[in-house]
Amino acid sequence: MVERVPPRSAKPRSRLRVLLASGAAALALAAGSVVPGMPLGAAPQQAQAADSGKSTLTVAVAQSVDSLSPFLAQKLMSTSITRLMYDFLTNYDPKDNHAIPGLATKWEPSADKLTWTYTIRSDSKWSDGQQATAEDAAWTFNRMMTDEAAAQANGNFVANFKKVTAPSPTQLVIELKEPQATMAALDVPIVPKHVWEKVGDFSKFNNDKTFPIVGNGPFVVTDYKVDQYVKLKANKNFWRGSPKFDELVFKTYKDQDAAVAALRKGEVSFVAGSPALTPAQAASLKGEKNIKINEGPGRRFFALATNPGAQTEDGKKFGNGNKALLDQKVRQALFLSIDRKTVIDKVFQGHAVEGQGYIPPRFSAYHWQPTAEQSLAYDPAKAAKLLDEAGYKLKGDQRVGKDGKPLDLRILCHATDPNDKAIGKYLKEWWGKLGIGLKVDCLDNVSVPWYAGEYDLAFDGWSVNPDPDFVLGIHTCAALPAKAKASAATDNFICDKKYDELYKKQLAEYDPAKRADIVGEMQSWLYDSGYMSVIAYPNAVEAYRTDQIKSITTMPEAAGNIYGQDGYWSWWSAAPASGDSSDGSGGSGSTGVVIGIIVVVVVLAGGGLFIAKRRRNTADDRE
Repeated sequence: MVERVPPRSAKPRSRLRVLLASGAAALALAAGSVVPGMPLGAAPQQAQAADSGKSTLTVAVAQSVDSLSPFLAQKLMSTSITRLMYDFLTNYDPKDNHAIPGLATKWEPSADKLTWTYTIRSDSKWSDGQQATAEDAAWTFNRMMTDEAAAQANGNFVANFKKVTAPSPTQLVIELKEPQATMAALDVPIVPKHVWEKVGDFSKFNNDKTFPIVGNGPFVVTDYKVDQYVKLKANKNFWRGSPKFDELVFKTYKDQDAAVAALRKGEVSFVAGSPALTPAQAASLKGEKNIKINEGPGRRFFALATNPGAQTEDGKKFGNGNKALLDQKVRQALFLSIDRKTVIDKVFQGHAVEGQGYIPPRFSAYHWQPTAEQSLAYDPAKAAKLLDEAGYKLKGDQRVGKDGKPLDLRILCHATDPNDKAIGKYLKEWWGKLGIGLKVDCLDNVSVPWYAGEYDLAFDGWSVNPDPDFVLGIHTCAALPAKAKASAATDNFICDKKYDELYKKQLAEYDPAKRADIVGEMQSWLYDSGYMSVIAYPNAVEAYRTDQIKSITTMPEAAGNIYGQDGYWSWWSAAPASGDSSDGSGGSGSTGVVIGIIVVVVVLAGGGLFIAKRRRNTADDRE
């Protein structure tokens, strides 16, 4: 996670690369285990599970696991698993994202809101039988505060912590240096002290050698093979109630068409896509017997990011980004010549919403839209005028700078993402009409040139939390790398004093309405700067077999996603089908489980994860 803007932390913090993990949900159903009959078309391994009296839910995923250590995990796949393995202090209601009890049953601030006291539940046990206590939470936070290797994933949450203690097994006290609005949503997995205190170098420990892995979440990891699968079993002693499926398997498919075919055959129960099903894949499944397509507003945005000049935290420049992009007029001209409606209609084929502000409309409290005068809507004529004003005049059919060199740009493209490739072709056409050359550089791993600052533009995307702190923090000066080409929290090397002041201000603001206004100012600044252009908010499009899964909770519950939630609600609530297929007609929509929830307090926050010395993954790899 991104470290807090100074002076929040007196000591240097590791630069943290991110991903969001936020979101929602809390079910209070206690569920008994249901053993389904043998589903039609079940794979051999599912048949074996049925014969042995075990129910297995197999999920086809595109991503690999980068680490099973909650201190290192970066990818959405990995962070989703850590949510199943370990409890957090709080969780999120799937209906409206408000904070609800997790490992903590309640939390209370002091009058000055600089001391927070959490009551830790007494009915949570580690899977090896030991009691989970406040000491485990205090040890987790203190290790992150004193060991940079342990702070790589979620260090931003503790950068403002002054002191963390556990006066009793059920009481955790966190003292802050300054007010912090994310205290009811500290998305930090709490680990068992008696296991993790034996770990030496946190930067090298991936938590993947000894199974089962000790945890206190709804599932326990029992096996893992790189790029093949992760197996988990239900934690029958989970305080909220045991999951209904006995076993959960995440199976890796690099070929997503193969994953869709496996769903048809009944070899898997659910397909997430990469990160969503393509329009063609979704269309091919529509109307299929026993297959249900789930589509809801996504928590991701799809964007273009410019390289405004790669630099280290002490201001040293590096990389070879085109200097033309240092000019705001050039950046805005590029974005004025993007026809977002065409992208939505032709590339996403309607399975997305046109992009505007930085926070997707799914999070209505913080969603922002530009004014009519401010809008950088499709306007090639205005774009051409801005390029002229910036000194890039047309010479024949090419834009040429004052140095006589043509304006030729490069854009980093994820080779595994068909959306990048398709939109890249449109950009080449649109910018070509303005006289700008474009090379679409599609790579399996964009991390090396991105962190080296050796690019001009890049396709970008993040999953956003209900609380926007994390995704806003990746654009602060504090997120810049300590040295050239090093992994860091920064998304694209933005560093601006005004933006940093707004970031610090929103973090300390407890009033929701006032904080939302500040967040709106930050989005307005990002929009005007031209450093990023949000093109679309893609929908979550996924599918599952109704003859294997009877019901499952989406998030938001009314119409949301199943894979990549901020809580564990989908896999914890999923109920096995009884074996008949009477409800298995094809179609689309959202299937929710009715739940009861104890509401406590209020503030939400993002979680995000990073791996030191690991390189940038594709946009789809980020939570």
